[in-house]
This record gives sequence, structure tokens and C-alpha cells, in this order.
Amino acid sequence: MKKAVVLISGKQYLVEEKETLRVDLLPEGTKELELPALLVIDGEKTTVGSPEVKGVKVSAKVREELVKGDKVRVIRYHSKKRVHKENGHRQKYSEIEITSIK
Repeated sequence: MKKAVVLISGKQYLVEEKETLRVDLLPEGTKELELPALLVIDGEKTTVGSPEVKGVKVSAKVREELVKGDKVRVIRYHSKKRVHKENGHRQKYSEIEITSIK
């Protein structure tokens, strides 16, 4: 099965066909993506691009636009000063499915 390394929102992901993954929130209204491949693994053969592999495109479709990640607690504390501050953060993601590697 083919695998490829793609660049989405400044981060690299190793993907294969029919795989679902969470990426940073994409602009609203994005339904389908056409991504260039930085590296392609096809069985024993590996092709490295400079910076992209020519003629290889990875197609993906957005399954869900807004998925919330786990809550992360952020605590700021200074000992002996009675300073204690607590915040929470939930990262927003887009869930995409890789449809094909051509």
C-alpha cells in the first residue's frame, strides 16, 4: 500500500489511503484538499522530492469541520507569594480522510 508524507498547515503527516486524521483547523468552507507529496513509499521503493515529488498528488476530503480536542489545564503558580492562576484550553481540529494517492 502506498504511503506519503504531506504538508498540512506547516506540519508533516505520514498518510495512507482510507486513513482518517486530525489536523489543525482548516479555513471554513474547505471541502476537498489536493496536497503535494514530499515523500512517497510504494512497497520497497521510496521517492524523495525536492521539495515535492513531481506528478504525485494526495487527495483528501473534510469529514468534520470542527472537532474539539481534550482539555488541557494550564496552571501558573508562584510559591510563597499566594499567586495561583488556572486556565483551560481546547484545541480545535478538522477531521480529514485521505481518499487517494495518485
